[in-house]
Amino acid sequence: MKEGALIRSLIVALPTGLLVLGVGAMVFTHMNPKEKEADPNEKVRLEAASLNRRPITQADLEKNLAILTEQIGERHLGKPDALEQAAIWIESTMGGANLVYQIDRHAYSVGDQEVRNLIAELPGKSRRDEIVVIGAHYDTVPGCPGANDNGTGVVALLSLAKAFAGDPQERTVRFVAFVNEEPPYFQTENMGSHQYAERCSARRDNIVSMLSLETIGYFADEEGSQRVPEGLEGDFPTTGNFLAFVGNQGSRFLADSAKTAFTFSSGIPAIGGGFLEGTPGVSWSDHWSFWKFGYPGVMVTDTAPYRYPDYHKPTDTIDKIDFSRFTKSVEGIEAVIRVWANP
Repeated sequence: MKEGALIRSLIVALPTGLLVLGVGAMVFTHMNPKEKEADPNEKVRLEAASLNRRPITQADLEKNLAILTEQIGERHLGKPDALEQAAIWIESTMGGANLVYQIDRHAYSVGDQEVRNLIAELPGKSRRDEIVVIGAHYDTVPGCPGANDNGTGVVALLSLAKAFAGDPQERTVRFVAFVNEEPPYFQTENMGSHQYAERCSARRDNIVSMLSLETIGYFADEEGSQRVPEGLEGDFPTTGNFLAFVGNQGSRFLADSAKTAFTFSSGIPAIGGGFLEGTPGVSWSDHWSFWKFGYPGVMVTDTAPYRYPDYHKPTDTIDKIDFSRFTKSVEGIEAVIRVWANP
């Protein structure tokens, strides 16, 4: 009888013990993300990428903006071949034999057409599970070559990816090119950044900050060149010689830190802070999508329609860009990323 009881106990205890061990392993894995198996080729990839690391230059920004806006031109689902050309060009610039980032193609369908976001990740060191996202949308409105909106954001993204190539920061940095920011997809579930932020939320990615690069290349020094958004009268400059770091109330400290790092590094005037999301212009880019899923986000912008007379017009061409100040601005944004990625 004692032998039979022992056998019955083992039959019950063995699967129970295995279940406990399995649950314990899962908990340990999730509680200790750094213990996950690392990419065995990561060191080699980073060393290869570092060979192509280069500082931000005006020449690079000019060359890339000419390719995007004059060779490729307007790019949206109404011109799917051009949109695809833009995606291929961005991917080839950041990946492969150029900057050697492994590109994550985040594809999804809009009707019967497939589109994609493109993600280049620089893995972090001591705080790898904390993620800083730098994003810019690569589509345009119909009839517009999109030099400032948002060619400036895209070529800034590429130059920033080059400046960080093979140079890990404490936190992980993701450089993301978003599709479908413009109408009719703006602030819908078919917006590229909405799809991406939703995927990040589902995966429980720990995004600690997001910076949206949105229309950042036009400056004007005449008094009255800057229109003031409704509700901000008296608190907003009236000369369009600055960039704005725009957060919501939950992202106001990020916006403040970005403004400080940017102005110190670039010498370009800046404003920054947390604004009410209902204020016109405050939520008008990809950072909105991250707010929707509970992530902190900030937009850096020259304020687009509040300053730029060629906004969403066929005249949004490369000759409107102030490349000297644009270059200094991208250098300032690099400083922001270094501050955010190395707390």
